[in-house]
Amino acid sequence: MSKHRGMFAVCAVTILCFISVSHSAPLVCEKLVHPLDELAAHHFEGRWALVAGSLNHPPSMEALRLRDSITMYFSNSTETSTYTQINRFGDQCQHLAYNISVDSSSFTFDVGNRFDLAGSFLYMSCPDCMVMTWRSKRRHSVDLYLLSRRRVMEQKEMEEFKAQLKCYQLPAPVVMDPTKELCPEQPESQPTAAATAQNLIQAEILLLQYNLT
Repeated sequence: MSKHRGMFAVCAVTILCFISVSHSAPLVCEKLVHPLDELAAHHFEGRWALVAGSLNHPPSMEALRLRDSITMYFSNSTETSTYTQINRFGDQCQHLAYNISVDSSSFTFDVGNRFDLAGSFLYMSCPDCMVMTWRSKRRHSVDLYLLSRRRVMEQKEMEEFKAQLKCYQLPAPVVMDPTKELCPEQPESQPTAAATAQNLIQAEILLLQYNLT
């Protein structure tokens, strides 16, 4: 009789553990994927360094690996808000600027009807970092980027970001090398007409990659 009671106790504990894990995972994800209700403009303004990112589009993941560093700037004014992304490739810096419309903790790119790219910010426990999502309705995708005022994150902060990726079923992130130099906010010299045209082409490509079917 005692043997049967012992087996029953083991089974009961196993079932309870299974139920606990199966219920806790969705609850954790509910918190990790929940968009911020509102983000004060002064919080996200200024310079952010890309620490890590994950996309469910393999060619875009490969393109991300080619960048030595990525800097992002958000600026907000009464008339317009802008998002500037600066990619470093070796000694070259590529400046890409877009006007955006900000609504609470989300934003959309003001590019007419050419693209449907939108972004938002998710919960993150550390005070000087944030997680940004990019969504494309046409591609039915969600891409996550970990941004920070710092270049190096603590292990627990990286684990939190990886947990968010699992909630979205995204692959392991591309982690940027913190020893690689960030580009300055403004180009060191005025770009030539050819360089300006090339940057415009690259800006179009950057947005197009989020609208592939």
